[in-house]
Amino acid sequence: MNAIQALLEQHGLSLVFLNVLLEQAGVPLPAYPILLVAGALGMRGTGPSIAAVLGAVVLACLIADSLWYFAGKRLGAPMLRTICKVSLSQDSCIRQTQSLYLRLGPRSLVFSKLLPGAGALSTAMAGMTSTRYSVFLFYDAIGAVVWAGGALMVGAAFHRAIDQVLDAVGTYGHAALMIAAGALVAFLGWRWHARRRLLRRTRRVPRMSVDELEARRVAGRLPVVLDVRAPDGAIERIPGALLVDPEAPLALLNEHPQDADVVVYCACPNELSAAILAERLVAAGYANTWALAGGYDAWKQAQQSRAGTEAQGGDPDQPPLVAM
Repeated sequence: MNAIQALLEQHGLSLVFLNVLLEQAGVPLPAYPILLVAGALGMRGTGPSIAAVLGAVVLACLIADSLWYFAGKRLGAPMLRTICKVSLSQDSCIRQTQSLYLRLGPRSLVFSKLLPGAGALSTAMAGMTSTRYSVFLFYDAIGAVVWAGGALMVGAAFHRAIDQVLDAVGTYGHAALMIAAGALVAFLGWRWHARRRLLRRTRRVPRMSVDELEARRVAGRLPVVLDVRAPDGAIERIPGALLVDPEAPLALLNEHPQDADVVVYCACPNELSAAILAERLVAAGYANTWALAGGYDAWKQAQQSRAGTEAQGGDPDQPPLVAM
């Protein structure tokens, strides 16, 4: 922390800008410590002004977030899957991010930086949903002010005690860091073990391939198709699929007999969300239930392949899948 203070006094805005730019671009380099010290030094008059620091933060956020925005616009859903690979709950990461952005739109950018891991996901969603770039920049700038403003205000409020705080961190910081690191490792180990157990359990849920689903459609035996992805917004779905919250009551299926064939799909790794709901359905008496292998992405890829065959003058089977 003393090193941060010395660097800020010497290099000021360039250091803040670079730290925030790297953090918002995805480098695990926390910017909050430097913002706290910058707020204190700005209040004391020994560092850059708080207004100048805030301007540097907003500029850095807009640059980094614009990269996420255009990556999401160009790459779409694969971009979300890539970001969610570092999540402890990869299966719910995509669904929750889509649900949040589709429910609130670009307004979610105002507070997304305050939620762990939500900043890059929300900016990528802005690109995926073709949010106007000017609208994206407006809300993203507000979000940057909200995110950084809190740290700068805390630093300014305790500027008189900054030397004591820095001394305490220098004295006890190493021990506190070791304790925190140990607790983090233990938590990550517990989450990893719980996830491995869940994956082993859900692997027992039968999978239906996209080709088999199409063959059943051609034969006039298309199952009931359930979508457990984000329930809000007009995201593309398998036509006719019923939207289901994987944790909600199963009253939606009351109109279907329990011997009906049911296929559940999601857009998460290992079809985990779909498999969890399939488990619930089997336990509720719907014995003929499958998770769709590969989920929505596999279905979309099959549709694109079929469209390519049509464009080349081939003999595609039938029109696209339509669920009952």
